[in-house]
Amino acid sequence: MVSVENLPDKTIVDRRKTVRNRDLRKTVQNSRDRLVEQSLTTPKFTSELLKHHANALESSILAVPLLIVLASFAGLAIGFNATIVIWAILASGLYAGMGIMSRRFLDLGEDINLSRWKNIFFFGHIVLGLSWVLLIWIPCSGCSAEPVILYKAVLLVVAIAVTATISYAMPLSIGAAFILPTIAFTIKYASTQTANFIPATAFIFTAMLFFSFIALRLHRSTILSFAYQNENNALIAELEMARSISDEARRRAEESNLAKSRFLASMSHELRTPLNAILGFSETIAGEFMGPVGNDVYKEYANDINNSGQHLLNLINEILDLSRVEAGRYEIREEALQLTDVVNDCLALVRLKAEQKELKIEQVYETNLPRISADERALRQIVLNILSNAIKFTPAGGNIRVVVGWTQSGGQYITVSDDGPGISEEEIPVVLSAFGQGSIAIKSAEQGTGLGLPIVQALLHIHGGKFELRSKLREGTQAIAILPAARVLQELPAEPTNAPRPQRRTSKKTTKDNQENSDTEAA
Repeated sequence: MVSVENLPDKTIVDRRKTVRNRDLRKTVQNSRDRLVEQSLTTPKFTSELLKHHANALESSILAVPLLIVLASFAGLAIGFNATIVIWAILASGLYAGMGIMSRRFLDLGEDINLSRWKNIFFFGHIVLGLSWVLLIWIPCSGCSAEPVILYKAVLLVVAIAVTATISYAMPLSIGAAFILPTIAFTIKYASTQTANFIPATAFIFTAMLFFSFIALRLHRSTILSFAYQNENNALIAELEMARSISDEARRRAEESNLAKSRFLASMSHELRTPLNAILGFSETIAGEFMGPVGNDVYKEYANDINNSGQHLLNLINEILDLSRVEAGRYEIREEALQLTDVVNDCLALVRLKAEQKELKIEQVYETNLPRISADERALRQIVLNILSNAIKFTPAGGNIRVVVGWTQSGGQYITVSDDGPGISEEEIPVVLSAFGQGSIAIKSAEQGTGLGLPIVQALLHIHGGKFELRSKLREGTQAIAILPAARVLQELPAEPTNAPRPQRRTSKKTTKDNQENSDTEAA
């Protein structure tokens, strides 16, 4: 019994070919790395970073000035005079100006000078840093030094944190904005003898280093996100282009194939009519039906013409059959058939050729096989093609084994095995293609068209079945034609002959009427 589950399936990844899959993974990874490296240096990538930075500044056009105003009110509570309010208005205006400038940059679109705008943003952050320098130099005459130092240090650290959160797309902006305020803070309060000066200064420098590190990490994450986004866009564009090219190539191939199939199908009469004349006249001359030829060489030529015509006619018939299947014009007429009967009929047709080569044919049939629903002509062609191949490729005195039985899935199968030269596994796809033949078979077998097995595949596909060819060099070949379980007809149980016939139940009213009718007839 042949197992349908053992037949090869189409898989996306062949897990047995680990080397090929590993090379494929390396190629894909190298392509991704190449795309990432290319995207990091393109002007488009720099433009995306500047746009991200501008969006962040624009979104903070109200938040940062509000924070500065609240800080100024806290300064007034400590004891600063109205100068800190003036500073708050100036600093808020500078931050609002940066937001407006960012909005203008975003409105320019793609036609921008990237290096120029990058320098503008950089110097803008320097100007913002100068506003914090002004805060450091604002005096507080009515305050002690300790709360002022603590107030300004905390305010600088908060400003550094906010800047790192907003401007991480340009991490150098943190240094550009707060190097000068930090230096000014150190110079301003270095001469004081307050106890909290050193901790405050260390606090500011530590905050600078920490938030610069955070900004660099966020900057790197942004770079990777943009890089992978560009990579995905490039891959999607390549896939779309490849799909478009593939669809166009498939469309043209289908049109060409359909045109070829329609041409061959329509040329059936035009091709067979002259061949019939060639075959008929050559057979008449070879058989000397109209009188003796008078020359044995001419008679031999007539036989050669007839044999060549027969071969050409077989080739044309097979091409036309395959073309009709490909064009979708092969109509099957289903009927109930006994698979073993079809195989026996086909064996009777090829037995004479098998006896000429002294081949031994062994038949093994499973008993009680039900009928199947199939096209008789197509099924005969399938069996004849498989048997003809086995007889053609089996050397004189060889053995052929024909098996008909059940599959594990409930279908039926035909197996034809021979002990011929066989073919290698690499040549099996070639043999199953149109006009394909194995290298050893070409040397050892009779002349053929190379269309028998493709026709078998096509006819089985129409019936929903499968075809498998198993072969090894110098070990023979096994051809398996499988019909699905849906083609198997379920036999209806026969009605028992000795079963009592059911009596029809009658109502009282019907019985009374029948009695009255009989009384009337008697009267």
